[in-house]
Amino acid sequence: MNRFARRRHSAGVRIEQLEYIAAVTRLGSLRRAAEELHLSQPALSETVRNLERELGVDLLERKRSGARMSAEGRELLPHIVDVLDAVDRLRGAAGEQHRVRRMVRVGTVNAATVPLLIPTVRDFRVSHPLTQVEVVGAQQAEIHRTLSEGGLDLGLVNHLDGDDLPAEFESTRLLGGRPVLCVRPDSPLASLSSVSAEDLLAGHEPLIAMRSGYVMHRYVHRFLEGREPGFSYSTDGAEMGKLMVAEGLGATVLPDFSVIGDPLERCGAITHRPLTDEATRVLLILRRRRADSVPRAAQDLHEAFVRRAGELGGALTSAA
Repeated sequence: MNRFARRRHSAGVRIEQLEYIAAVTRLGSLRRAAEELHLSQPALSETVRNLERELGVDLLERKRSGARMSAEGRELLPHIVDVLDAVDRLRGAAGEQHRVRRMVRVGTVNAATVPLLIPTVRDFRVSHPLTQVEVVGAQQAEIHRTLSEGGLDLGLVNHLDGDDLPAEFESTRLLGGRPVLCVRPDSPLASLSSVSAEDLLAGHEPLIAMRSGYVMHRYVHRFLEGREPGFSYSTDGAEMGKLMVAEGLGATVLPDFSVIGDPLERCGAITHRPLTDEATRVLLILRRRRADSVPRAAQDLHEAFVRRAGELGGALTSAA
């Protein structure tokens, strides 16, 4: 038995155990992790419990709704990720890159999907054909939580210029723009050169608002000075909002970079008009967890987002 094998045996911790706990954290439940790993749920549960006994730490909080990292597990997760990344580097150095199938997970609030995210992922897959990219739509708070726990590698979030940046993440500003009203071309509001709060409150169109938890929900509340439109819808994310506009259900407020270049805009199903608020600037920010070691695939995808944003004319600045 060589020195590495002796160390692994004496420690009692196996690489697959670390991969299993990372999968449970990423997917949020033992059941989904067992399905992805092609294991029975009892076998996976027993493997994780063996690791917890070996380390003397409860890594997971088990609830009816699923399993998530405990506070102790979150402290250990960066070390688990570091070990798995080191194993990947070792395999690569040994010429086994064809056996490594890393997954990169990106959380997004569904802004700038077409002009930014889709081309970036397409280009990344050309140079990383063995790397699976999973795009997860979520609210900003959920993206931040999952980034902190290691369940996401990167997060795309909206940010109102002037808001504080969370210190626990590295933040890169990708795109900057203004809030605009997204409407159908035949909407009465589309005939205006700019749209005021009073125009939105007058009831010409139902307002399709982002649900609480989205930056644009907070912005609209501020733009209307807390006043409520007479009739409105609410939805999750810009993409559903644009579809609802195209189907004639109303108008919605989005960053201009989320509308310009969208297929619905290119085919004439939606258009946009500026708001009378000329002071507010919305930023699309790419976030990742601060770490000494970043997986190569995640680093490459991060760089691909930066390149694509530069092609779109985004003002790129590191906001670490």
